[in-house]
Amino acid sequence: MKKIFIVFALSFLFIPSLTQAQVTGTGANTFKARVIGVEQTVEKEREDGSKFQQQNLKLLGLEGPLKDKEVMYNGITEIEVANINFYKVGDRVFVDSQTDENGETTFYVVDFVRSNSLYILFVAFVLIVLLVGRFKGFKALISLVISFIVIIKFILPQILQGHDPFLVSLIGGLLILAVIIYFTEGFKKKSHIAIISVLLSLAVTLVLSIVFTKLTKLSGLSQEEATFLIGMTTIPINFQGLLLAGFIIGAIGVLDDIIIGQIEAVEQIKEANPSLPSKKVFSMAYKIGNTHLGAIINTLFLTYAGAALPLLLLFVLNEDSGLTFDRLMNTEVISTEIVRTLVGSIGVMLSMPIATFLASIKFKK
Repeated sequence: MKKIFIVFALSFLFIPSLTQAQVTGTGANTFKARVIGVEQTVEKEREDGSKFQQQNLKLLGLEGPLKDKEVMYNGITEIEVANINFYKVGDRVFVDSQTDENGETTFYVVDFVRSNSLYILFVAFVLIVLLVGRFKGFKALISLVISFIVIIKFILPQILQGHDPFLVSLIGGLLILAVIIYFTEGFKKKSHIAIISVLLSLAVTLVLSIVFTKLTKLSGLSQEEATFLIGMTTIPINFQGLLLAGFIIGAIGVLDDIIIGQIEAVEQIKEANPSLPSKKVFSMAYKIGNTHLGAIINTLFLTYAGAALPLLLLFVLNEDSGLTFDRLMNTEVISTEIVRTLVGSIGVMLSMPIATFLASIKFKK
């Protein structure tokens, strides 16, 4: 049975996309290029006194029809930009080219090519996981790949096809969790208890997410990235469902961590002293879980606060304009993060006693 499940799990690596997403394109051609000359650099000043630089660059195409051809990027304009990169000779960049009705092509430097550095970091991550986790670390990496495949090949295409993002993410999330737990822990009692614990904890998280998304009237359009999706597909996207989907996927990852940890704690206590009654085992494992729980809750809060830090700073700077704390808390962006944090935290907190109780009564002498 275990071998069959592992084969089933690995097969997700090769599953083609279940649906073809219909997305409207912009027609812009993007390619990589290298800066071979800085023709001119101009330093300008914004109204608030901060300075920024604009550049005219000579570029050499590295791929596509413009490979080995020189093009010019005229970045010095009268437009005041919020943020701009400073480039030097040798930098690799992404370039957009657009051709107008008269056949003239304009080039825009979009950003740095960062892939090489990211690949180095990823290789370091893989090596450390394998060095520290060994075979279990290897299985964790495979699980990570499977999770990515399920999201890219199932969840996102289904959402773009117009299906309810909430239901799609729920099904996809449970599938990811089942694969991760059974693949990393094996097809045994610990894994079964973990799946049941996740289902019970997730049920509470689901109910709270739906109820408080409705009560707080969250639309799912508070993030700038979400608004960019409007009109990008031939089928309308349910943005409130997409918001709920984000709640679920975020909660599933944390639930997996604390539930597996608690079940492992119960199992180790039982192995150390098989004669202990279930009530005593539950009490001892519960104390371990409390310590872990505090760290997890702080991690959740700091993660969301860190992501929203520029936004919070913007509100603090605008406090003199009449933006009170009460007004700040009621903006949809902040309300969304509050609901996300508190709903996720409640689900995590309840998962600890649920997993500990189930494990303590299931692991017999």
